[in-house]
Amino acid sequence: MNLKVTLLPGDGIGPEVVDSAVLLMNAVAEKLNIDFVYNRQLVGGCSYDKHGTPLTDEVLSACYDSDAVLLGAVGGYKWENLPQNLKPEAALLKLRKALGLFNNIRPAKVYSSLINASSLKPEVLEGTDLIILRELTGDVYFGEPRGFDNDHGWNTMIYTREEVERIARYGFELARKRGKKITSVDKANVLDCSQFWRMVVHEIHKDYPDVELKDMYVDNAAMQLVRNPKQFDVILTQNLFGDILSDIAAMITGSLGMLPSASLGKSYALYEPVHGSAPDIAGQGKANPLATFSSVAMMFDLSFKMPKAAGIIESAIDKTLNMGFRTADIYSPDSILVSTNKITELVIENFNQIYNEQELNVLLN
Repeated sequence: MNLKVTLLPGDGIGPEVVDSAVLLMNAVAEKLNIDFVYNRQLVGGCSYDKHGTPLTDEVLSACYDSDAVLLGAVGGYKWENLPQNLKPEAALLKLRKALGLFNNIRPAKVYSSLINASSLKPEVLEGTDLIILRELTGDVYFGEPRGFDNDHGWNTMIYTREEVERIARYGFELARKRGKKITSVDKANVLDCSQFWRMVVHEIHKDYPDVELKDMYVDNAAMQLVRNPKQFDVILTQNLFGDILSDIAAMITGSLGMLPSASLGKSYALYEPVHGSAPDIAGQGKANPLATFSSVAMMFDLSFKMPKAAGIIESAIDKTLNMGFRTADIYSPDSILVSTNKITELVIENFNQIYNEQELNVLLN
């Protein structure tokens, strides 16, 4: 089986975590008789430096011709003063719009071995396993008109019925496969756009009477995430609110370096860790590739329809953490500090071991 993957390493630690992910993907491919065809392209600040734009048409064409896209991270201090449309982050918005990636899935689960890495109490965190479902191509990030002058700044928060319906249906379908519980987060008490969101979500809920629906204002949701995160199963929310809530959820896990994501559309899919480019540690071997590995697991599950491979990748990550190995961002005095390359080697070793054990069990049974 041949699979085309466009690699967009980006800036800062992006190339390091993507390189680690490729090593893991190659290890998985060897076991499953897959041939990956990689197309490595520039995106973000490095693209601006070479081409004068954070995203070229050539990169978009490569993404259109792929079975999946893996992105590292974009941005950095170097490009902060550029015009908005030329900043590295503008590439992400253009990618999402051009590929129709309306559905952003961000799991946040607490590994038992990392329960002390979070600033929250272990008894608050234990058992947390939630997914934030963020609508990705509507809302204030894409609404027009927008702009600013010397005296004013303005943006438009807007949603169409189609945009809300398609993300809501995905959310209810996802909830059906999990705990049959969904929390729709908005700001309907003050925003007309959120009132519309709530109205449409409730209309779609009529088709899913077996799923419990709860509405929650975003300010309360932010508080509840740190007060009692295990109450949540699937959080369905608007683009702006999802951006903020997913970073809060990341700290529940102990580090932004632990949170993966998948952005899906009707025809295309992009996978990326939630963390930023962290230019202050780039090239030092301190980057945590585990969120990128989990993003690769989501790729195998959602794009390649290989849930077994995805499960073994997650088991390999869990086993590596249980062995006490940590990168700097999740290090504690009772753990073993290792580099990006070393933790990559360990996860691959554990993947191979778990895979071989499972294959042996199948033969014996």
